[in-house]
Amino acid sequence: MSLHPVRFPNETADYRVARDELLRAEMDLRNRVEEVAAMRRRLPVGGAVREDYVFEEGGDGEAVRRVRLSDLFVRPEASLLLYNFMYGPTMAAACPMCTSFLDSLDGIAPHVMQRANLVVVAKSPIQRLRAHARERSWRHLRLLSSAGSTFNRDYFAENPDESQNPLLHVFARRGSTIHHFYTTELLFAPTEPGRHPRHIDPMWPLWNLLDVTPEGRGEGWYPKLSYER
Repeated sequence: MSLHPVRFPNETADYRVARDELLRAEMDLRNRVEEVAAMRRRLPVGGAVREDYVFEEGGDGEAVRRVRLSDLFVRPEASLLLYNFMYGPTMAAACPMCTSFLDSLDGIAPHVMQRANLVVVAKSPIQRLRAHARERSWRHLRLLSSAGSTFNRDYFAENPDESQNPLLHVFARRGSTIHHFYTTELLFAPTEPGRHPRHIDPMWPLWNLLDVTPEGRGEGWYPKLSYER
């Protein structure tokens, strides 16, 4: 029995049978996504941060200023979403994958900030981050440099060889103490050979859009910083 009466022009019976099978799988996935989200919300708070990390922000005509992790809770009652952007001081250019993700995040940032605090942190000097933001026409992301702190190393966004990892962290404040709550640890979990960890994919429109096409994501295609027109 079909799940709904909607039929699109000239669709075949075979198409409807296959589409209903897929629709049932999509409904199961929807339920599983809700279950996983509920499990995530039930996490106990993690470890208290061991120091009130200092970052730099400003530039582009503004004075460079130092801000602490505790200052990032502009909405005191709300959680802090912190994205570690792969753009270290020894990298020739910013990570294209991170840049693609942040292109999307910049557009929804004003909406996110109605419910949560949101910042983007990278190890490069703040003036370098702001220059990249100008090139991408980012207008809404709060960019911070962690160049003078151990934050990236402490929270696994930097490896011993100083290479960078892309991670989304969530911090929560309980009273006067800031706790780590969640990190996209799928980056570190086992995966099938050749498959991307997909640790931030649920938050990334690019892949979700391509996944509904017959061509899919393609084999070995990744976003770039620029494309030939």
